[in-house]
Amino acid sequence: MATPASAIDLDEMLDAATADPELLSAAAALAAGDLPVAERALRTRLKQRPTDVPAIRMLAELAGRIGRYADSEKLLRRALELAPGFHAARHNLAVVLQRQGKAEEALAEIDRLMAEDPDAPGYRVLRAAILVRLGDYQAAIDAYETLLESHPSQPMAWMSYGHSLKTVGRQADSVAAYRRAIEQAPALGEAWWSLANLKTVTFTDADIAAMETALAGDGLADEDRFHLEFALGKAQEDRRNWAASFGHYARGNALRRAQLDYSADDTSANVEQVRQLYGPDFFEARAGMGCPAPDPIFVVGLPRSGSTLIEQILSSHSLVEGTMELPDIIAMARRLGERQKDGQGPRFADRVAALDAAQIRALGEEYLARTRVQRKTDRPFFIDKMPNNFLHTGLIHLILPNAKIIDARRHPLGCCFSGFKQHFARGQAFSYDLSDIGRYWRDYARLMAHFDEVLPGRVHRVIYERMVADPEAEIRALLDYCGLAFEPACLSFHKTERAVRTASSEQVRTPLYASAVDHWQQYDEWLGPLRAAIGSALDSYPGV
Repeated sequence: MATPASAIDLDEMLDAATADPELLSAAAALAAGDLPVAERALRTRLKQRPTDVPAIRMLAELAGRIGRYADSEKLLRRALELAPGFHAARHNLAVVLQRQGKAEEALAEIDRLMAEDPDAPGYRVLRAAILVRLGDYQAAIDAYETLLESHPSQPMAWMSYGHSLKTVGRQADSVAAYRRAIEQAPALGEAWWSLANLKTVTFTDADIAAMETALAGDGLADEDRFHLEFALGKAQEDRRNWAASFGHYARGNALRRAQLDYSADDTSANVEQVRQLYGPDFFEARAGMGCPAPDPIFVVGLPRSGSTLIEQILSSHSLVEGTMELPDIIAMARRLGERQKDGQGPRFADRVAALDAAQIRALGEEYLARTRVQRKTDRPFFIDKMPNNFLHTGLIHLILPNAKIIDARRHPLGCCFSGFKQHFARGQAFSYDLSDIGRYWRDYARLMAHFDEVLPGRVHRVIYERMVADPEAEIRALLDYCGLAFEPACLSFHKTERAVRTASSEQVRTPLYASAVDHWQQYDEWLGPLRAAIGSALDSYPGV
């Protein structure tokens, strides 16, 4: 094992790095977004100097940029093994841990940094964000307020503060925080979109003019540009200027799609592999296995399908706790699917098929342990509403056979177009192109139909339009599936005070409304690619 660098060694190493032509060239490529050039330069460097801590950190940053967070974490831990006092690497590690859903580990790293520099604004902002991830919203709000009292010129911090206020239902305060961010940074597209995303703010003529001015400015970053396009799309939608609205949404989506490495073909292939893995014989051979705990209630489907509404209804029950979209099932599935860097080794399907009874039970217990930090009450049941978990319906049933699985479903044109109008903070790469999202809906419907056949009655489906038309009947059926007695509070769910982190946070704080059911029809003339991608599944809805 290499000897850790002393503080003097680290200082010398960092000073030398600022004048090293090879590292400066790699840094320039990284800054310019030329990641292949940067990666080649850094890997060559590390072959020659495997303990070059600045190079290790730069390679970790590159891995993080392309979503290889596990690789980034390993590199940063190696850098800190060599140089425990490398604070920039430790800060990077806290960020990477948070992005992997390892919030408790991230908090430990940032607390270690703050022990030495408690007033650093960057550390304080990250710590508040980690507290949000842990569901400790009031502590996060307190942290932001303390920071902004001493450092008020922080537009990003004002925006993050607004996000936390929105989550706990302090809508007026969140609007004020977003407005403060915009005062300090008029071209901060995400702050404008955050206002639009409340779904309750109506932009004024002056707001629209300010956004259009920002959009026309020189040097506007793509991230600000697409956020502004989405916000202007919502502004024109509220004014019933459908063509102008769609134009903004289309431009915002095109900009975001160009940044993403997403393949609809890969998703279809993945769904087919899952269908092939989880057949009747697979589950019959493993009957009685898994962790028997009944605690989790999974709500799956597509974003914007009514899943937050279902969560709010169930969270209004005295025995059920709402949490958030938890990343744990996806993280565990990703780990099962990890292969060697050369692409060799068992595939996800082979690994799952090879699990024995003890390993299957251990995975269920691991999920409960990982999610325990999100449970703030003593209620026996909790909700995980990560919509993308539909891909892992088979894995959930395998490791947690007594968990409930609810499929939230909405008219495919309404659901998909609502997703197309939405800019998501992270993930959901399929949603930025009408053809991509249509194919995704078709793959999702096909997979859930498979589980209806293989595991009849295992998944309870809630049709959004039926919920709107006859809420009491649908809510009673939902509670019955979950084994819960009816409680009137579930009918008046909009009165339930709780934190809601999704795009529907303000909508579920109002009674059910029918206006959203057919809203997509205002844009129907532009939805040809979506119709074509969904195909025959469109005609059979709400049938499976």
